[in-house]
Amino acid sequence: MTALIIVAAILVMLVFSVIGVYNVLVRLRNQVNNAWSQIDVQLKRRHDLIPNLVETAKGYMQHERGTFEAITDARSRAMGAGTIPEASKAEGALGEALSKFMLVVENYPDLKANQNFLALQEELSSTENRISFARQSYNDQVLFFNNKIQMFPSNIVANMFNFSKRDFFELENAAEREAPKVSFN
Repeated sequence: MTALIIVAAILVMLVFSVIGVYNVLVRLRNQVNNAWSQIDVQLKRRHDLIPNLVETAKGYMQHERGTFEAITDARSRAMGAGTIPEASKAEGALGEALSKFMLVVENYPDLKANQNFLALQEELSSTENRISFARQSYNDQVLFFNNKIQMFPSNIVANMFNFSKRDFFELENAAEREAPKVSFN
């Protein structure tokens, strides 16, 4: 009888341990999802600013059609990205297109003095900083989640309930790691 009680107590403790680990994994997975949605909000903000910036510049930069097309194409690919690696790659290309655009803007002093353009540049710069912060937060959450599902004993529960490793939001190459340079002079 005593052995039966001990076995039952061990089973109850094991069940509560599995439940506890499962709940931790669910909380971490939800934190990763929330962190991604924070990036998504900032990327949406970035995607919404770009057409306004381009339209403002078009009046001044009529012979820079290739630059505008590159930004529009990169924005479309970024908005259509379905997975985190696709989004990372597309957002890197968009950042590169914006950097080139800002370099071309340097050749147009009237545009650089336009108040609407300056306000949009400031908004874009602020958004880039927010994206950077959200990326860092997301990657921190992914690291914590991935560590938890790979470490013993939580890896057993993670495997039982099909928790899978998440991808980091990474940029492809060193040039893409730099935020677009915005100059006000």
